[in-house]
Amino acid sequence: MKWLKSSLYRGETTVCVVGLLSNDRVNCSFDKGDQSRKMAVISSLFLISILFLLTLISPVFAQTTSAPIPANAHEKTYGDGWECDLSFRNVDGICTPVDVPENAYATMRTYGLGWECSHGFMEVEGLSCEEILIPKGGYLDSYGTGWDCTRGYNKVDNTCERIVLPQNAFISGDVYSPSWSCERGYEKSSNDCLAIIVPKNAYLNSSNYGDPWICDRGYLKTDKTCNLIVIPKNAYFDDASYGPGWKCGRGFIEGDGACIAIDLPKNAHLSRSGNRWECNRNFERSSGLCTLRN
Repeated sequence: MKWLKSSLYRGETTVCVVGLLSNDRVNCSFDKGDQSRKMAVISSLFLISILFLLTLISPVFAQTTSAPIPANAHEKTYGDGWECDLSFRNVDGICTPVDVPENAYATMRTYGLGWECSHGFMEVEGLSCEEILIPKGGYLDSYGTGWDCTRGYNKVDNTCERIVLPQNAFISGDVYSPSWSCERGYEKSSNDCLAIIVPKNAYLNSSNYGDPWICDRGYLKTDKTCNLIVIPKNAYFDDASYGPGWKCGRGFIEGDGACIAIDLPKNAHLSRSGNRWECNRNFERSSGLCTLRN
């Protein structure tokens, strides 16, 4: 039961009690002789009742007019409409079972083919599963979808070819050709391993990059030999991989293979390195001198 109370005209109060969705009696009070107002109020109440009834029956009407859900389907979790159950696919509005080929299993997913090949089999054009053929010297990979070559073999097209090792070489385990490396003391040359000729006062380089040999401390590489580093006066040994092998001491600068004393101009001092000079504050360098800033 819904009750509606309204004031229609200023200065005059009309009260109508309406029983909606029932056959309750309508009781209205009006001023005598005012029949036009009575008809207007009744018409308004009638329209309100019709609108209220429409709001009640519209959901029922919508449910009766929606498309039916076919067998092996369910309403979508999000949005309108329906979708097929797991292991079924929509074919022209009908949910048909997924046809799982031999050597395959159902994935129970709503996307994709609905099936995948078993371990050791591969999909062929989305229709069947064929056994993976493993060549001699190969093995099935851990995914079960392909194969790899065992140690000592290289993958060439659809075969595994045995690696031919040259003398003084070993299998490196590299998946790319040639998959072998030379023993220590040897270096690769084409398909062979040739002995490294280490000059006097040098030793083999243990790294896989750079020169195959390195000069001993106190020696400098010159072409294919290691020459003794001669340190000039006022210099000290420098172990850097570049340069002459020595550096001048503080207050000296290199020149013509020797260390020459730095001649400090007035208002100058040695820099942090000690091998050059710079002007004091408020002075600037000009023509080898330190002049006062303007």
